[in-house]
Amino acid sequence: MLGRFQSSHLRIEVPATAEQVRDYLTQPRQLRQWLWPLQIQTMGDRLQGGDTFTSEFLWLKLEHRVELLTAERLVLVLRQAIEGWQEWSWGDGWVQSCIEGVTPLPLELGQTFLLWRLKSALSQEKAK
Repeated sequence: MLGRFQSSHLRIEVPATAEQVRDYLTQPRQLRQWLWPLQIQTMGDRLQGGDTFTSEFLWLKLEHRVELLTAERLVLVLRQAIEGWQEWSWGDGWVQSCIEGVTPLPLELGQTFLLWRLKSALSQEKAK
């Protein structure tokens, strides 16, 4: 894998309960909403341990494998565009993402953008 090792850890406040955050991180229908412009390819209505899915943007493809899923934590092993892992943890009013891997992509910039998209989607859900 070409690139360099990068690590980013971000935590933000969100206007949502822990259950709402979990739904947005584990239900493919919700994932597709806030991960746009990434295209998600997955089966089923909720992620489970051992599931794999891919996300694509332009020519980049990223494979995700669910390594661990609990009520307040999700760990994904990443392959292809990023060789590494990502951990999500959450509670009432907050979400945290830690990602490490080898990639030529600007990892922290992408992570910041995705957390902003997640917060926006949860804010819109609360406004309904």
